[in-house]
This record gives sequence, structure tokens and C-alpha cells, in this order.
Amino acid sequence: MKRKDIVDLIHKISEPTISEFGFELVDVEFVKEGSSYFLRIFIDKPGGITIDDCQKVSQVVSEKLDEYDPIDIAYYLEVSSPGLDRPLKTDKDLNRNLGEDVEVSLYKNFQGKKKLVGELLYFDGDFIKIIDSELGEIEIPRKIISKVNLAVIF
Repeated sequence: MKRKDIVDLIHKISEPTISEFGFELVDVEFVKEGSSYFLRIFIDKPGGITIDDCQKVSQVVSEKLDEYDPIDIAYYLEVSSPGLDRPLKTDKDLNRNLGEDVEVSLYKNFQGKKKLVGELLYFDGDFIKIIDSELGEIEIPRKIISKVNLAVIF
């Protein structure tokens, strides 16, 4: 099974259980690091995730994975919070963070920059609009965006 298929299946298997706990499934990764494989499940909730939350989800999802047995190689299961500077990968992520400061990394220069930071104002299928401190209100074509993260500003 391809990694993308594994990720999609894990998402489908684990999302209902995670939702029952009142948490949101933010992302699933299946990656090889060195000689080991890791299945990472990122969860969140208003106010943040605790270690106990991760342990509960890990236990239940582990049981589901044993039941379905979708991965035929040895791997480590990790359940965690996505972190402060997590990538915003979906429109749902972007919508939840309207009005927040984001860091937008670009594949190529756009108006002289490859990285922009500003308040997320709007997005659609083609553009993301932010207020950049130097450029002001700016619409960035999504096709040149490599990554959008929450900005961590101290």
C-alpha cells in the first residue's frame, strides 16, 4: 500500500474515535526516518492538548489499527499536538485561523520576498490575503505558496 493510501486510511479509521473525545484530527503522517517508520497522528482541541489526551487517543487508535492491520511493516505510533508553529494545510485550518498572524513561505520571490508574515484576512481556492508589515494588504497566489504556518511572535 502506498504511503498516501495508508495516511488516507488511518485518517478514515481514527477520525471518528478522535472526534468522540472532542478532539480534532489535524494531520496524519507516515514517514521513514533512518531505518524506522513512524505513524504520527496530530490532534488538537480548544485550549490545547495534554499528555493524557495523547495517551487516550494512542490507546484507542492502537486498538483500531490492530483490528484493521493496514500497515504490514513495523512502525512506531506517535500521537501529539501539532505545535505552536504548525502548518496550516487545509481550508479548515485556514478558516480556524482567520485573524491570526501567519508566516507564508513561497516557492519563488513575490514582490521581492520569499517569506511573508502578516494577519490572515481571507482565502479562497486561488489566493490567500494577508496584511504584511512592509507591503500592506497583499493577495498571494496559492500556486506559489509552499507552506503556511502560524507565526510565532515573541
